[in-house]
Amino acid sequence: MTKQTKILSGVLAGVALGAVVAIVLSSDKNSDMKDKIGDWFCDLFDKSKDKLAGVADAVKAQADRIKA
Repeated sequence: MTKQTKILSGVLAGVALGAVVAIVLSSDKNSDMKDKIGDWFCDLFDKSKDKLAGVADAVKAQADRIKA
């Protein structure tokens, strides 16, 4: 990726994150939207924890094979 592409990607990611934060922090009218976004973040966090646990187990198993 070129430097300009990286900058553009960062700006777009920042805009997207800002939009999500604005929706979450908005008035009570959007409580259903807040719940959906909160659930999405919780699901994302849980999936990340599961993947990291799987990677940690794989690394540990590989390290044990190398030691043996």
